[in-house]
Amino acid sequence: MSLQQSPIEPSPMKQTGKPTGIKYFLKKCTEQKALLLMSIPFVIWLIVFKYIPLYGWTMAFQDFKPARPILEQEWAGFEHFTFLFTDARFFEVLRNTLAMSIINLVLGFVTAITLAVLLNELRNLTFKRIVQTISYMPHFLSWVVAASIVSYALSMEHGIVNILLVNLGIINEPIIWLGVGEYFWGIIGASDVWKNVGWNSIIYLAAIAMIDTEQYEAAEIDGASRLQRIWHITLPGMKPVIVILLIMNLGYILESGFEAQYLLMNPMNMDFAENLDIFVLRYGISMGNFSLATAAGIFKTVVSFIFLFSANAIAKKLGEARLF
Repeated sequence: MSLQQSPIEPSPMKQTGKPTGIKYFLKKCTEQKALLLMSIPFVIWLIVFKYIPLYGWTMAFQDFKPARPILEQEWAGFEHFTFLFTDARFFEVLRNTLAMSIINLVLGFVTAITLAVLLNELRNLTFKRIVQTISYMPHFLSWVVAASIVSYALSMEHGIVNILLVNLGIINEPIIWLGVGEYFWGIIGASDVWKNVGWNSIIYLAAIAMIDTEQYEAAEIDGASRLQRIWHITLPGMKPVIVILLIMNLGYILESGFEAQYLLMNPMNMDFAENLDIFVLRYGISMGNFSLATAAGIFKTVVSFIFLFSANAIAKKLGEARLF
């Protein structure tokens, strides 16, 4: 005698492989209520200082006058965006911004990774700590102080750069480094490396510290040289961190800085020194054209959004680490 079994429908948990539904969500919130409570101040800060001010984007589509009530502002449509994209000076500024951002990005990654790898290979702990301390210190200097140091180092009369280059026979006479616009991008890149390379290397040192030391021991037993261990163990172990930081930095591709350019800029190098932030300050805020400044800010945000999501999508397609 056979028993007829009634079919049993699989539950949603078995179908999807993951528990779903509002009950599961509430259960997880209850289990992690401490974390949720800790995050409340940050969420409030985010809403108050990041999302509510987005209402100010409406100024980009108005002929905004600060003294005029909000409801009486005159709408200008895309007039300010049209002005930006038809202004020759804006494209020069955009060129400068992208050039300095890319230089800072490339030099920042290469030098920070190199310093982290070299520090990791040091066996003398005392010397290692001294090098780390010296490399970290410039990061804590204000750009006002740092720019003064850079200006003095590049001066014609007493600048150490000109003195060394002349004595080494590389140049015949001192050069006005900050007076030649074509040199400005390189000066900004070198200054940024000097100021931030030590600080930027910290996260890479942390990534190296997470690599299993047994891999190095096994490679050393197999006869791998130090360079081979760096190439086949250290750098691949750092790869996820490098990719994540690259994606994040691409989101700031139009953030080439402000203080360094503003402090080192002069009439002789202005055509190469003025970036988007200085453009907004000079032709927007300083002249009372808040609508133009807001339009430029929206443009920066949209470009950053595109770069960030594109880089993340490419990393996902290639099977690399990604933000989301």
